[in-house]
Order: sequence, then C-alpha cells, then structure tokens
Amino acid sequence: MNNEVNTSVVYDDILQFVSFTIGNEEYAVNILQVQEILKMMEITAIPQTPAFIEGIVNLRGKVVPVINLRTKLNLDKIEYDHNTRIIVVNINDKTIGFIVDNVREVLRIPKSITELPPQLVNGINTEYFSSIAKLENRLIIILNIDNLLSKDEIDKLDIV
Repeated sequence: MNNEVNTSVVYDDILQFVSFTIGNEEYAVNILQVQEILKMMEITAIPQTPAFIEGIVNLRGKVVPVINLRTKLNLDKIEYDHNTRIIVVNINDKTIGFIVDNVREVLRIPKSITELPPQLVNGINTEYFSSIAKLENRLIIILNIDNLLSKDEIDKLDIV
C-alpha cells in the first residue's frame, strides 16, 4: 500500500514593480531595471533635442539624460511639485532618468493577475505597455521601458 501524499503546491510567479502616477493613472516598471529614485533636482536643458528630453543631470559625476514621461506618453505637461520624482533606470546598458508625478510603492504582483494590454489605446503606442495588472480596486499599466525609446531616440541620447 502506498501511503505517499502528494503535497505539491503550485506557486504563481511573483513579479516586482515600482509603481508611480502620472496624472490620474498608475504605472509601474520592473524593479530590476530601476537603479534609484531621486527627488526632483536641477536639470540642465540641452538645445536641439526632442521635446521629451528635459535635459541632463549630474548623478555622482555621471551625466544622465532625463526624459519627461508625460511628454513621451503624449500627456499634458505640468509644473513639478514636492512629489515629482526621477526614476533612474537602465535601458540597453544606458542609464536614463524618467520624470514622474509621484512614486507610490514597490508592488509584488502575481503574474496571474496581469493580462496583455488592449490592442487599441488612443494616443499611446501600445508597444510601450507589457501588461495591465488588475488589483482589487485599481488597474496598473505595466510599462515596457525597453520599448519606450526607439533605437534612433536612444542614439540621440548618446550625444546628450
């Protein structure tokens, strides 16, 4: 007689994100791509760059280009306030800062509560999204930051 009991448990993949807001919407990026989060600081403007590039900052001796995520996502620009943050990320071996309205929290989300974004989202390139997380009372747009910038746009950051 076999008295073995099957005790296998299925664990859902847990994804970790840094969540932030832009306007009334909540977004998130993979925590593994986030290098650090900074309070807003003085940004040096660079002439002849695309409108979404706010300029550059000096991050401990390293020049880092800073992108206004509102502008990149075709949203209205607003004045910065005490909640505005720069999320410093690594994209294709490049360090880039993204200006966001407010950083909320680090989230641990089961992969099972995410789904692919709808095919048509007005005004925003759906390639920017990797998925949508459906939490109890909120939807979080998971950004695919590797797709936020085209190769040409990344090349333009090299001259910054």
